[in-house]
Amino acid sequence: MDWLREAHHGQVFRLLAQDLSGVLGVERLADDLSDLADVMLQVTLELCWTQLRVRHRDEPRFAIVGYGKLGGKELGYASDLDLIFLYEDSDDRAPEIYARLAQRLSGWLTSRTAAGVLFDIDLRLRPEGGSGLLVSSIDAFRRYQREAAWTWEHQALTRARFCAGEVTVGAEFEEERRSILRTERDEAKLREDVLSMREQLLQGHPNESDLFDLKHDRGGMIDIEFIVQMLVLAHAHRRPELTANAGNIALLKLAAKLGLIPGDSADAVADAYRECRRRQHRLRLNGAKYARVPAREVQHHIDATRALWRRVFGRE
Repeated sequence: MDWLREAHHGQVFRLLAQDLSGVLGVERLADDLSDLADVMLQVTLELCWTQLRVRHRDEPRFAIVGYGKLGGKELGYASDLDLIFLYEDSDDRAPEIYARLAQRLSGWLTSRTAAGVLFDIDLRLRPEGGSGLLVSSIDAFRRYQREAAWTWEHQALTRARFCAGEVTVGAEFEEERRSILRTERDEAKLREDVLSMREQLLQGHPNESDLFDLKHDRGGMIDIEFIVQMLVLAHAHRRPELTANAGNIALLKLAAKLGLIPGDSADAVADAYRECRRRQHRLRLNGAKYARVPAREVQHHIDATRALWRRVFGRE
């Protein structure tokens, strides 16, 4: 385990040096950190498979899917990895063997050794959340998404992607992801569901300071992400190009190109998202617990985001 952690730390240090020297912008850095995480996941998966005592095939038909910052290729230095594990395998022994693989993989990623921890991971986005199975078959994942998933789980799916494992299993996931996102929805109910989830997140992250929280407060990064998710879920059945996992900035500009939002609003909110990420990144580098700044420093970004929010959702 130590050599994996040391290799990862070495690559992160290289990126940090380039970052501090001004060579990397925040978007390029996030891409590179996300690509590095994909490589580490692939190597760890292969090592864990070879160490299983019972294996029923040479290569596992198993995929690691990233959500959140990893899925959207917006990873930061200290970001957790939001993951789910999927398999496609008709062998009767497959569920038990892949469950063991998922347990070993989780342990390898999160165990603290003399070289530290590779990644902190969060597996709660899997079907049925924390009470669900650690690994799901593609068929079970498909049934859950079509029959039981909440709207917020489809919101999360807008930022999901195959990261490591067997490519044909990953391709099946990507096909199912696109199919779910292209499902026609009752737009009024969708809007209420998204607004309800946004309110829950606000309640769960109270800000009692005099500063503006770049991520959680109204007019911040989560508002921008929810705007994008609403546009995808409401319009992808007619505009399937919106299902591309292209990142929030690119999707805002695509929505403008498709005539769903004004071009000047898309540009302004894309700039806001970029600036919030840049400031969040710098604060985290300096060890800040919260990414908070005086509101006056970003007020024009807040105003642009809230204006587009009102246009998309019809209310504050």
